[in-house]
Amino acid sequence: MKRGLEVYTHNEVAALRMAVSFICLIPFAIKHFKTIERKYWKYLAVVGIFGNGIPAFLFTKAQTGLSSSLTGMLNSLVPLFTLLLGVILFKTKFKANRFIGAFIGLIGAVGLITSNGLDLGDSQLSYTFYVVAATMCYAISVNTINKYLKDIGSLKITATSFLFIGPPILIYLFSTNFLPTTINHSSSGIALFYIAILAIFGTVISVILFNMLIKKTSGVFATSVTYLIPIIAIFWGVLDGENINLVQIFSIVIILIGIYFINKYK
Repeated sequence: MKRGLEVYTHNEVAALRMAVSFICLIPFAIKHFKTIERKYWKYLAVVGIFGNGIPAFLFTKAQTGLSSSLTGMLNSLVPLFTLLLGVILFKTKFKANRFIGAFIGLIGAVGLITSNGLDLGDSQLSYTFYVVAATMCYAISVNTINKYLKDIGSLKITATSFLFIGPPILIYLFSTNFLPTTINHSSSGIALFYIAILAIFGTVISVILFNMLIKKTSGVFATSVTYLIPIIAIFWGVLDGENINLVQIFSIVIILIGIYFINKYK
């Protein structure tokens, strides 16, 4: 996202990400289009809009006004929102162990992300709304898959849900300055390369695997992967020569304890 935003506006980056993802998924959408029962289409629309479309624009907007550490910390709210909205809107049975686990994991994630200090930098705190709204959108999508789309394969869910957001986003993309910027900006090629990586790995492949995880476990457990993101980032840093401190190790242990509680009683 950061590399893309060096050349394109936040809306253009989001639209490009979704457009590339849609193009990659078209062959699979065509293949599975006729196999989807009519009753599922409204739920697939919810997944496409709330699970991918809206959050893509919210996160790129947030990235223009928040530090990465603050964004990461707010992103850790996804499991809690998944649990709360599941109980309130989707009538999911409340399980205390999942609430306890989500709360413990959130504490660990906050500790890990802030272990070297919370870098607010030039953050505009009003932009936190965009991340919070995006996490709530993810929670709606996860609960929809968990309750209504258990009988559909994860690739089918991902590919067909993009049919609801791909065409309008493509139309929107070409109404922006995307083409003139691409033609005239000297760094547009490398920016497009990074956005393509974001789309293919950060959307297409990851969403397919994420949807598979939701179907095999629970929505709360699946969203607990947001707690693992800073852990993976820490270990990539270690491989790159960075040091890991005791606070980070302690926070990682707390996160793993939280995930254990979430999955203790399925």
